[in-house]
Amino acid sequence: MQKWVMATGNAGKVKELSAMLTPLNVDIRVQSEFDVPEVAETGTTFVENAIIKARHASRITGLPVIADDSGLAVDALGGAPGIYSSRYAGENATDADNVQKLLGALEGQTNRQARFICVLVWMRHGDDPTPVIAQGQWQGLITQQPSGDGGFGYDPVFRVASHQCTAAELEARLKNQLSHRAQALQQLLPQLEAALG
Repeated sequence: MQKWVMATGNAGKVKELSAMLTPLNVDIRVQSEFDVPEVAETGTTFVENAIIKARHASRITGLPVIADDSGLAVDALGGAPGIYSSRYAGENATDADNVQKLLGALEGQTNRQARFICVLVWMRHGDDPTPVIAQGQWQGLITQQPSGDGGFGYDPVFRVASHQCTAAELEARLKNQLSHRAQALQQLLPQLEAALG
């Protein structure tokens, strides 16, 4: 069984991605198991940041790496918080801090259209010149107040129209079928299966 590294320290992402990657029959380990330090996300796009994280973790571990960069883009805020989603309310912001800042920024706003975006990158090795890249989007609306205690990040204020609830109120299995991460993974899986032969 091949060993892969997941380039994230976010426990929520690890849990979601590990469940979705089960069909590949690979042993997925978190980068912290290999003492991989966080890397500065200096890119200006989700794609650039995912590549930076994957290359960094792969060079340190010598193993294939899957990395994601994802966030929330709100139309009324010109696409913010975007690549700064996890640190929208500051470097050490909690999910609750970020949600409160978002709701404050949208106060009085009628256009509450938003989308979660996820870019997944898989690299065979640290100098891989042709990383496999996939992108997914999940459309929704930002609610007036948080609801639900599942998921993480902005899930409690992200309303999923098809299910008339927030992402935090969805069953984990269902969220893993609908989410931006699931959509990116659906694109990535056939490419990974081909790469694994």
